[in-house]
Amino acid sequence: MFTTPAINSVLGILTVLGQLIILALFGSLVFKQTSNKFFRFFGENAFFISFLAVLGATIGSLFYSSIAGYEPCNLCWIQRIFMYPQVIIFGIALWKKDYTISSLNALILSILGAIIALYNHLIQMGITTGLCGASLVSCAKRYVMEFGYITMPMMSLTIFLLIIMLMVVNKRLKQS
Repeated sequence: MFTTPAINSVLGILTVLGQLIILALFGSLVFKQTSNKFFRFFGENAFFISFLAVLGATIGSLFYSSIAGYEPCNLCWIQRIFMYPQVIIFGIALWKKDYTISSLNALILSILGAIIALYNHLIQMGITTGLCGASLVSCAKRYVMEFGYITMPMMSLTIFLLIIMLMVVNKRLKQS
C-alpha cells in the first residue's frame, strides 16, 4: 500500500518534472526553437498531456482530503474549482476532437487558478500573510513540503502553468 510520504515524494518528483518541461517549452518559445521534436511532441499532444495532468491533480487532491485526511483550506477549495472542470473540458475535447473552445476555457481557468495557487504558496512559505476567509484550516498550514519548496499549492501552480504553456505551444504549432 502506498503511504502518504511515498505519495508526497512521487508527486514532488512529478512537480519538478512538470516545472522542467515548462522551462524547456518556454525556452523553445523565447529562442524560437519551435521546430524541434520536443516542442512538436508537446504541442501535438497538448490536450492529452493536459488531460492526464488535471486528472492526476484531481486524484491527488482527493487522495489528500479523503484518504490522508488533510482538510483543504478555502484557497485550496478555490484552486479545485478551477482544476476539476478541466478534467471534463479536456475529456470532451479529446473525445470529440474539438479543441478550439476547450483551449480558451482551459487558459482562463488555469490563469485564475495559477493566481490563487501562487498566493496560497506565498502564504504557506511565509513570504506574505494573507486572508483566506473563515475556515477551520489556515491557508498557511503545510501538509506537504518536498525539496524545500514544493507544497500542495506549488503542485497546483505547476499544473496550471503547464496547461497554460501547453495551450500556448499548441496554438503556436498550429500557426506555423
